[in-house]
Amino acid sequence: MEIKLENLTKKWGAVVGTDDITLDIKSGEFVAFLGPSGCGKTTTLLMIAGIYKPTIGYIKFGNRIVNQVAPKDRNIGMVFQSYALYPHMTVYENISFPMKLKKTPKAEMQKRAQKVADMMGIGHLMDRKPGQLSGGQQQRVALGRALGKQPDLLLFDEPLSNLDARLRLSMRGEIKRLQIELDITAIYVTHDQVEAMTMADRVAVIKDGKLQAFCPPDELYDQPRTMFIGGFVGNPPMNFIEVDVARDAESGDYHARCQGLDVIVPPERGEKAAGKGQVILGIRPEDITVADQGVMGETFIVEPLGRDDLLDVRVDGIGIHVLADPKLNIKMGQSVALNFDVDKVQFFDPATEKSLLWN
Repeated sequence: MEIKLENLTKKWGAVVGTDDITLDIKSGEFVAFLGPSGCGKTTTLLMIAGIYKPTIGYIKFGNRIVNQVAPKDRNIGMVFQSYALYPHMTVYENISFPMKLKKTPKAEMQKRAQKVADMMGIGHLMDRKPGQLSGGQQQRVALGRALGKQPDLLLFDEPLSNLDARLRLSMRGEIKRLQIELDITAIYVTHDQVEAMTMADRVAVIKDGKLQAFCPPDELYDQPRTMFIGGFVGNPPMNFIEVDVARDAESGDYHARCQGLDVIVPPERGEKAAGKGQVILGIRPEDITVADQGVMGETFIVEPLGRDDLLDVRVDGIGIHVLADPKLNIKMGQSVALNFDVDKVQFFDPATEKSLLWN
């Protein structure tokens, strides 16, 4: 089912939850709403679910406006962070409860509940109650309950937040596999950029109630439209350095310069930032390497991460984070030369914080 949000705004007096959000979700697409706590992503989800009414704008399921349609009539399945299982009911009763409300015949209800439970790997737990299940099993019951009613739309509100890291990893894969197999449109709310980037076909980044970008994960990562996206998406976050970009009259090269730093950038990037005074250069830690020559700095902190060491290198007082090979055995206080991958350099307007390359 295709979902369209048109100029969606939600206000409580002077408090703005969402502000003029417009996006189009394709049928069978997995979309993540990504942003920090309080940005408006759950508010948007609850308006789609029918729990909140929009102040301004429209929600369309296909070509049908559903602003006034009750939640029970929208044929949606919803999975919450808290699981929201009925503690006095068995696994079977929890999964079949939405079907019971729809007065599904008993034989069909049993068949469908067992099929969903087997799909979720909990078919052998049908007689247990939630208190007898692990967190991962409870989450599977909650997902099975949402799937059992055969919804047109699946809504997830940070469903994996209460699970440990290893279980989150496996559940991410299971949820994505099920969504593809069943070809259900899904919207997934999360503040975890790894979840959004690994699961979603497209990611809607929201900040302060406003939609910042709506695009595939690789575009979000490689072509950040704002400084917020550059800093929020990616771990460790992007480095930001104030520079002046100018073209050398003799060589024709574009130089990004500040005290202690001079980087030659590609013409297609440099020309968009040149002559604008102070701009913000953005580069990710993984796009900087420790080399034999380059920008010189002193290692201030070394944080071992296992596969990499995260270095905090000071270049004339500017802190630059770099991912380095642990085999280099770099120590605190050691001088290092940094080599920037100039094809990955971003430039932002310091006043608007918008990209100078992609807007």
